[in-house]
Amino acid sequence: MNDSQPNAGQAAADDAPLSFPDDLRKLADDARRLAEAEFAYQKSRATFAGKEVRSIASLGLVALVLIYFALMAAILGTVVALAERFGAWQATAIVGGALLAMAVILAIFALLRVRRMKQMLAEDRTPN
Repeated sequence: MNDSQPNAGQAAADDAPLSFPDDLRKLADDARRLAEAEFAYQKSRATFAGKEVRSIASLGLVALVLIYFALMAAILGTVVALAERFGAWQATAIVGGALLAMAVILAIFALLRVRRMKQMLAEDRTPN
């Protein structure tokens, strides 16, 4: 007999229907393997996301620091440019006053929005 061909009895045993408990065991084993694979997949996704978030945060922080320095350079350049015309103290007062005025205007806008938000949240939205 040729060993490369399966035995007829062995083929019949492999194709024989499984009993209900065997089916349940096989289903539970498949579910366990699927859950393990899904857990490993989600864990690798979370690891990747964590590394990316850390990288994005670092890049964003460096960008914010560079923006801050650029604004400081622009402010200093404005003071120096105005100092030639008005003197150092007057130029500093002009730039400082302009910055304070912008800060006050932005603070007023923020307070108005806070009031509007409080008003919207405090309104009774029940139908009459």
